[in-house]
Amino acid sequence: MELFKVNGKVHAGKLAASVLVPVIGGSLVGFFATKNAQKDYKQLKKPDFSPPSWVFPAVWTGLYTAMGIARYRVSAKTNERLLSYDIQLGLNFLWSFLFFKWRLRGAAFAEIALLLGMITLTTYEFYQADRIAGSLMIPYAAWVTFALGLNYSIWKMN
Repeated sequence: MELFKVNGKVHAGKLAASVLVPVIGGSLVGFFATKNAQKDYKQLKKPDFSPPSWVFPAVWTGLYTAMGIARYRVSAKTNERLLSYDIQLGLNFLWSFLFFKWRLRGAAFAEIALLLGMITLTTYEFYQADRIAGSLMIPYAAWVTFALGLNYSIWKMN
């Protein structure tokens, strides 16, 4: 429960909104971007380090939850617009369409590199405002670093 306390209080509405936006948004994007693309993805050549398909939704649910909690912690401490967070979330959602729906794997690679830069900036800004919030972003940055390599490998192999 301490994780959700900011300045000694839990702001339930702000917490719920901060977590639900990336979790529900990511779920909707996943559904619409990968609809009819699963067969295509299965047929792609993939590197040996590519995880099984079932890993992705589980990992992303956890990451979206953690980044939502991080956003909540920072937004509960400041009234500033969290522009870098909003940009990285938009880039995150866009990547699925580029890679799966539109099969633009090279563009997806360039975009995920930009996304990683924005995640790094957001993590830094969050860490300055709240050490826990910044720390919650680190697994996300690590996963996207892995996804960058995976995206590159799939692009080059196909």
